[in-house]
Amino acid sequence: MDSFNLMRAFRRIVERASLARAAEDLGMSAAGLSKQLRALEAHLGVVLLQRTTRRMSLTDTGQAYYLECCRLLDELDALERGIAQQSGEVSGRLRVNAPLSFALSTLSPLLPRFLAEHPQLALDLVMEDRVVDAVGEGFDVSLRIRAELHDSSLVARRLASLQQVLCAAPAYLQQHPAPTTVAQLGEHALLAYSLSDSPGSWPLHSPDGQVTVTQPTRVSANNSLLLRELLVAGTGIGALPSFLAAPALASGQLQQVLPDHHYPQRIVYAVYPTQRHLQPKVRAFIDFLHAALPRCAGLDC
Repeated sequence: MDSFNLMRAFRRIVERASLARAAEDLGMSAAGLSKQLRALEAHLGVVLLQRTTRRMSLTDTGQAYYLECCRLLDELDALERGIAQQSGEVSGRLRVNAPLSFALSTLSPLLPRFLAEHPQLALDLVMEDRVVDAVGEGFDVSLRIRAELHDSSLVARRLASLQQVLCAAPAYLQQHPAPTTVAQLGEHALLAYSLSDSPGSWPLHSPDGQVTVTQPTRVSANNSLLLRELLVAGTGIGALPSFLAAPALASGQLQQVLPDHHYPQRIVYAVYPTQRHLQPKVRAFIDFLHAALPRCAGLDC
């Protein structure tokens, strides 16, 4: 039973003081409207209107029900108008989670422009390198950089792709000749990212196929910015995401090692809880990143 429509029909009958006039307003027959009124009274188990061939009048229960109908329907109409007015407005507080190194190096230059475009929006950015529970921790959007996503309870949108780049500082390579084969990596001080998809192993695609190498590491850390600083300082060889590696390679601070060998491509995803109607603030943020990220250093579509 569509209670709200029946309430609207009852209200119109009372205000027009006539089934025929109310039916005309509602675009239906008087017989059809009378049937709806009887269905409403049967559903409530009360008589709302006393009807004779000449007139109708509200019962005491009908009067109380009419006043409550007016209050509820007016509130509903106001709510719907407010939502309609705000449906395209990007406002409120947006809670975003992102990896720390990605947020500091890549997001931070973009956020001022996004916030300037949406002055009614407030941003709550939490930087975590671990994979968070987006729903349980109340995030509107979580940015993840993974080869694969396994959480089917979330909606994911691909924003950009990146590569992991093996590299080392020129000073390190002067003292330790660059490896020419994967096997020679074992002769070097290796630095690893402990939160990678495959911590402790090096899955590399070579011209001859995929090779997975497991070598002891001198340094293991859960933050790529720290690894970059250690690599630039000449500590050893390690893999960096291309958004961190590209500027350092361009400036000469780092040199690529084994350039014919590549890690599996990693994808930057925006993930968010399943919703039938995506909030304007979430849609605006994801659309903005989808357009802006591929132009950033080390990222592509």
